[in-house]
Amino acid sequence: MVILVPFFYGLYFSMTNWNGVSESIKFVGLVHFGRVFSQPGFIYSFLISMAYTVINVILVNAVGFALALLVTSNLRFRNFYRAGFFAPYLIGGIVLGYIWQFLFNSTLPALGSALGIEALRTSFLSRPNSVIWAMSVVNTWQYAGYIMLIFIAAIQAIPASLMEAAKVDGAGYFRRVFRILIPMMANAFTISLFLTLTTSFKQFDMNFTLTNGGPATRFAENPVFASQLLAMDIFNTAKANRMAEAQAKAVILFVALAVVSIIQVAVNKRKEIEQ
Repeated sequence: MVILVPFFYGLYFSMTNWNGVSESIKFVGLVHFGRVFSQPGFIYSFLISMAYTVINVILVNAVGFALALLVTSNLRFRNFYRAGFFAPYLIGGIVLGYIWQFLFNSTLPALGSALGIEALRTSFLSRPNSVIWAMSVVNTWQYAGYIMLIFIAAIQAIPASLMEAAKVDGAGYFRRVFRILIPMMANAFTISLFLTLTTSFKQFDMNFTLTNGGPATRFAENPVFASQLLAMDIFNTAKANRMAEAQAKAVILFVALAVVSIIQVAVNKRKEIEQ
């Protein structure tokens, strides 16, 4: 009732002329699906969403794994650090976006002016080449603590005697991590990669409040929004009362996300079996 019915209802609307206002609905077939791929703004949003997803998958999992190694060591107050690293995940994306917008637009430029650091004088959110990286930093700050918990559970499930035996045999710390720890955590990496991939590809709330799609840039000789991810492009299309076109874009997003996710899970599951 809450998933299948709305999905197929939306699929039907994507093949109509529905604008969200008029009661007269006409079936137009696949017109919208062909039209959206001729829009430079949509193509750019699709490509930048893929780039943003790749950056996040790498950053979030790398930072989350590093934090998990840190808080499962003999570090003092490690439970306190676990809570602290997880806390940003509890902050809503809307609030998070406004907090970091203030940091990027006011705090860092003021700090750059005071210290004479030219790179910080201009907000990273106002530069087309750095805005996606800035968004990825914010997403990593929020999401790495959650992924850390998944890795902690996987690390604690590995027998301590196995790591001790490798240490006695002369294996160094990094060799134990890469030869024992990571292979035995394959199922945790399958889950974490899936979560970060799907979350990044569907990102909207933080994108809306942090950058609102800006700044402007050019793609294929056309003006586009440098940080307008796919979900936000769909939102703006719907807001312009082009509901059927927005629904067609949403179907494309679903298909792309489903294909990539299935491939990612299949590849990781195969590696789990091999290891």
